[in-house]
Amino acid sequence: MSSTLVPLVVVIPLLVAAALAAFGRFVSSRVDNIVAAVTGLAVTVMCVVLIFESAHETIHYWFGNWKPRDGIAIGISFSVDPLDAAIAALVGALAVAASIVCWDYFEEEVPPYFHVLMLVFLGGMVGFALSSDLFDMFVFFELMSVAAFALTGYRVEHRSVLQGAFSFVVVNSVGAFMLLTGIALLYGRTGALNLAQIGQALARDRPDGLVVVAFTFIVVGFLTKAGTVPFHFWLSDAYAVAPAPVCILLAGVMSDLGLHAVARTYWEGFSGAFGGHADAVRAVLVGVGLVTALLGGVMAFLQSGLKRMLAFVVISHVGVFLSAIGLLTARGLAAATVFIVADGLVKGALFCAVAHIGVRLGTTDELEAHGRGRGLPLTGLIVAMGALGLAVLPPLGTFVGASVLFQSAGGIAYGWLPVPIVAATALTGAAVLRAAGRIFLGLGPRSEELLDELADDEGEEGGRAAAHAGALFWIPALALLVAGLGLAFVPGLPGQAIAHAAHLVDRPAVAAETLHGATAPPLSVPSFSPSVESYLYGALSVLGALALAWVGLQRLRLGRAAAWVVERLELVHDGLVTDYVTWLMLGTAVLGALFALSVR
Repeated sequence: MSSTLVPLVVVIPLLVAAALAAFGRFVSSRVDNIVAAVTGLAVTVMCVVLIFESAHETIHYWFGNWKPRDGIAIGISFSVDPLDAAIAALVGALAVAASIVCWDYFEEEVPPYFHVLMLVFLGGMVGFALSSDLFDMFVFFELMSVAAFALTGYRVEHRSVLQGAFSFVVVNSVGAFMLLTGIALLYGRTGALNLAQIGQALARDRPDGLVVVAFTFIVVGFLTKAGTVPFHFWLSDAYAVAPAPVCILLAGVMSDLGLHAVARTYWEGFSGAFGGHADAVRAVLVGVGLVTALLGGVMAFLQSGLKRMLAFVVISHVGVFLSAIGLLTARGLAAATVFIVADGLVKGALFCAVAHIGVRLGTTDELEAHGRGRGLPLTGLIVAMGALGLAVLPPLGTFVGASVLFQSAGGIAYGWLPVPIVAATALTGAAVLRAAGRIFLGLGPRSEELLDELADDEGEEGGRAAAHAGALFWIPALALLVAGLGLAFVPGLPGQAIAHAAHLVDRPAVAAETLHGATAPPLSVPSFSPSVESYLYGALSVLGALALAWVGLQRLRLGRAAAWVVERLELVHDGLVTDYVTWLMLGTAVLGALFALSVR
């Protein structure tokens, strides 16, 4: 049964998308919506089944039954373990929520192509999460990117939407070119596209300049999709203008998939070659992650538009996850995966709530909506609890991933790492808590110079008020929030995640299974419980978020130096795609130089 399900999780949404493209115009948009929701639910259920089916042994599915001969991979494969399947299940769950929210979100009749694109987006992301072939990952990368470009520009008649979608297209296309160039260099060197076979070939020799350049291009391609500094500029522009149902998928999981690919590519492909330089590579990845986490947190706190605020929350948390992956340990990888799933569900819930706010109040700007959300108590509760989830409230789901991260950092002399991570999560939680207090409780002034200077033009989001709208927004929001925070109560979750991550980072064992059909040894599941220090860090993050939210609700007066910094941050995020591409090129050069120095 398990081997049958593996291709179906990608084939079904793509086939249904083709059917809707052909016949969707002959039925109402409600029917298209139901079909999309049911398809997403089916994918979610199958991915959850795959989590349990792969718990004892990784599932290697070779399309067309073209299995490796003498250790040489000829065909294309999917490799499914519980961590990969959990990411795919997250994609499916968010797709279901997005389809439900669509029902009441759009005023107009939604054309069939919208749901076609959503299903193609779903199929592309699931395929990307499960693929173990580097070129196949690129194909799914492009498939989901093209769908995301079109969905972001759905309301292209608005100038801000056109600008955001254009930045998305250009920057991510450059990133895709970088990724394809890296793949081509690796193929020329190894003659392989399967990650396990690439890893075996590279492990035989010391990494030379070509390997370092290939690694840099591949990492830059994936980090551009993830939205790390300095490749992040497109993300806030795109997420701020995309329809809220699309943002549920964009913010909830698409960016995180880039980090998933970085981890998989490093461990299966490059860990053997770079093993002797792990400390230096670790320093580079963790450094990029921390800069991303802190800059994203500060920028989130400076926003009044909820969608742009949550876009910077995504950037900040991407930095947190990259820091976990960058530790280059099994526990770091486990922490990132658990954190990504729990956090993705919480961010999905927040975007469901933002959709409800936009429809009911006609705006998603916290200053314009000041006190107007008093009639939406349940939505306010979801936003507040989501904010606490962003701030890793103990002992709930996001805290589990954070606690594994904190303890992993301490085990490799990175005991200081929790401090900047706590600062980043406190900032993101504070931004959303401040908005909740202003919108739903009427706290704080109705105008704020600091926020007015950076306020969004999100007019395309509002302009209408639908008093009847409600249940189809808060039901999926509540379901996602409960699932994300409730992951903490899954028995043995951290230990299982650590055990499966330990297997994934064992490159020779993974290569033997993938290329030679070897049987994996039984997993040794460690016991894990958050330390006292982890609870203290979680409490500090929550208290910091509450304190910063309170400060943000006061009428702030910036000093000259602080005002200069805010102005510079605004100028850097100016919306000019030429500047964004310049930053991407500069970031590529700096990252390449750092990797070259790391492995010389």
